[in-house]
Amino acid sequence: MPGEEEQHKRALRAELRERRQLLSEAQRDDAADGVTAQLLELVRTHGARSISCFLSTVTEPGTHRFVEDAVAQGIRVLLPITREDGLLDWAVAGEGDEISEGLFGLPEPAGEVLGPIAVNDVDLMIIPAAAIDIAGTRLGWGRGYFDKTLGSMQKRPPVYAVIYDSEVVDSLPRELHDQPVDGIVTPTRIITLSPARD
Repeated sequence: MPGEEEQHKRALRAELRERRQLLSEAQRDDAADGVTAQLLELVRTHGARSISCFLSTVTEPGTHRFVEDAVAQGIRVLLPITREDGLLDWAVAGEGDEISEGLFGLPEPAGEVLGPIAVNDVDLMIIPAAAIDIAGTRLGWGRGYFDKTLGSMQKRPPVYAVIYDSEVVDSLPRELHDQPVDGIVTPTRIITLSPARD
């Protein structure tokens, strides 16, 4: 039976999912434009030449345009591929790549599959989230893929999560396995945090 923290997280996820589904197509397009501009600025500021990102679902702030622009600028972009064992494989994004449906219906690249350690060499990680608090606590969607990935890295690069502006919150429940992030990217801003790392 899930504990109090997990029940709180489930309720939050349901509320955030519902809020995202209420956004109009025009609002989603505007958010995608904003996120693209903010992510390109983040990459420029960090001088990143190799990054990891994710392909957004319909309800997430759009990352597809950013991935295309980054690849066109010669930046190496690794995209995650979900595995049954809870780990992530990776594929290098290319221009005009085919996108397939992965586990849980998530959009994933159809290119050559690299193993979980491929992400260890990136300069910057851009990951999905449902919400982030001002201490850097990330609420994901409950599958634990990114917590496992971040928790297993010996040398972690800066990690930024992409969310809508309304999903930056004061406080979130945090469990031992929850990996903090270093910053937040929304359609209107980049917020660099100083997360407390336990």
